[in-house]
Amino acid sequence: MSLLNIVHEGAGRYAVDGDLTFPAMDKKIVSSFGFLSTAKHITLDFGKVGNADSAGLALILEWIKHARTKRVQLRFINLPAQILNLAKLCGLDDMGYFAQDAASQLKINEPA
Repeated sequence: MSLLNIVHEGAGRYAVDGDLTFPAMDKKIVSSFGFLSTAKHITLDFGKVGNADSAGLALILEWIKHARTKRVQLRFINLPAQILNLAKLCGLDDMGYFAQDAASQLKINEPA
């Protein structure tokens, strides 16, 4: 298990590093939404995520919800297959954030 970290890479870009699983998340990460207020356009790169489960999907959904309330545009890249499959299973793949093809993953999603 690798603890989950959000690493600032500059200019509204963050790397999600570690596991997106329940055991890998601590209260600090789960309650930390401050990074979602650093810019109006934020890119989250999931390329360094090892394992993912439904807790990871739940955390991502909370980030989306928070970003929408703050009128922040999120872009997800390199989402793990586990998250994409769970999103599809839950019927969330039509949100645009969880599209299976790479071109759609790079699309900036407008807040509702």
